[in-house]
Amino acid sequence: MGILDQAKKLGDKVSESVTTFSSDEVIANTIIKAVDKQEKVNALLLQKGSNYRVNNIELGMGIPPSVSFGVRCLSEYEQTHATDSSDVTNLADNLGD
Repeated sequence: MGILDQAKKLGDKVSESVTTFSSDEVIANTIIKAVDKQEKVNALLLQKGSNYRVNNIELGMGIPPSVSFGVRCLSEYEQTHATDSSDVTNLADNLGD
C-alpha cells in the first residue's frame, strides 16, 4: 500500500470519527455525563468546605473530542447562602452509586 493510499485511509477514519461524534445522541450523552460530573464535584467541594465550584462546561468537537470545566471562587454572599449541609451530605453519600 502506497503512502497516498495510507493517507486516504487515515483521512476516511478521521472523517468517520468526526461524523460519529457529531451525532445528536452522542452529544446529548456527553452533556449528561459532563453535567453529572460537575454536580458530583461541586457536592464534594462544598462538603470539604472549599470556596471553589465548577461553574461552566465546554465541549470541543475536535479530534480528539474534549470536555473542559471552568472553576470559579464563590462570593461571600454565595458562601453564606450555600446549599443546606444535610443536602450536601446526602448527595455526597450517594456519589458512589
